[in-house]
Amino acid sequence: MTGRLVVVTLAGLALASTVIIVSRYLQAISTPINGTDQPWVIEPGESLFDFSVELEEQGVIPDGWTLQLLAAIRGDSRRIKAGEYRITKGTTLSELLDQLVQGDVIQRRVTILEGWTIRDLFKTLKTTPEIRWNSSLKPESLLEQLGQPSAPAEGWFFPDTYLYTRNRNALDLLKQGYQRMIKELDQAWERRTPESHLLKTPYEALILASIIEKEAGRDDERNLISAVFHNRLDKKMRLQSDPTVIYGLGDQFQGDLTRSHLKQDTSYNSYTRQGLPPTPIALPGQTSLLAAVQPAASKALYFVAKGDGSHHFSERLDDHLAAVRQFQTKKR
Repeated sequence: MTGRLVVVTLAGLALASTVIIVSRYLQAISTPINGTDQPWVIEPGESLFDFSVELEEQGVIPDGWTLQLLAAIRGDSRRIKAGEYRITKGTTLSELLDQLVQGDVIQRRVTILEGWTIRDLFKTLKTTPEIRWNSSLKPESLLEQLGQPSAPAEGWFFPDTYLYTRNRNALDLLKQGYQRMIKELDQAWERRTPESHLLKTPYEALILASIIEKEAGRDDERNLISAVFHNRLDKKMRLQSDPTVIYGLGDQFQGDLTRSHLKQDTSYNSYTRQGLPPTPIALPGQTSLLAAVQPAASKALYFVAKGDGSHHFSERLDDHLAAVRQFQTKKR
């Protein structure tokens, strides 16, 4: 009798323990876990066991074994993906496991702005959190690293907001921006009008678009500014665009463009050189790309900034000089 009682007692305890475990498990997978603003990282090669222990130690889940058991039952123990995750308040254990298996990682954002130079782009990517920068990346060899013939990289990266995940390689992001610019430029080139016949290649359109990007303060003036440059090219006049001079000066330019700067000859000085500069001078956006190949129907040959972001356009030099006196004197 005594032995049977012991066996019965042990069986009862085992059954009670099983009931408790099952009860705690069922409660765990249906109860929302503690949310946190802290990103959680699963490193490559890290196991679900290690990650669940970490979550338990930090108080995110009450029992790490419940997540391990759920994964074992579903056959997902070895299917979790490395990456950076955000565990929001109200997430259930089952939803968390779905997130880990699907690789639903945090998507970060980096924005490339219209008018930036390649130097601005490099500076931003170097200092953006969780982007892996390679010191071998250089502007002069960048297109070659992207699998293209060696050529200047200026202007070849489309301004937009790009998504990336933790530890993304900067070269991958640059490749994405480059491919996007090729697509946008090709689409703009297909939509060119007869008025843009002076542009012989998409690259020339990219160069002109970069100048328009730096000159224009308002979208509704881009096509007019484009018309001015097309008209000047048609009449064999120099473009006389200040941003090209500034680009050619490089670090010499400290924010104040002088008459001596306009006379200082560089390959980008459109006051001393005929035609388009040898490369783009900035990253143009879509509106500037379209403006370059769709100039407005205008005979204007000159424009001057009015000080409010807009410009005054003139067909005659004497009208232009009067506008310069009016608006530049007012500005001073």
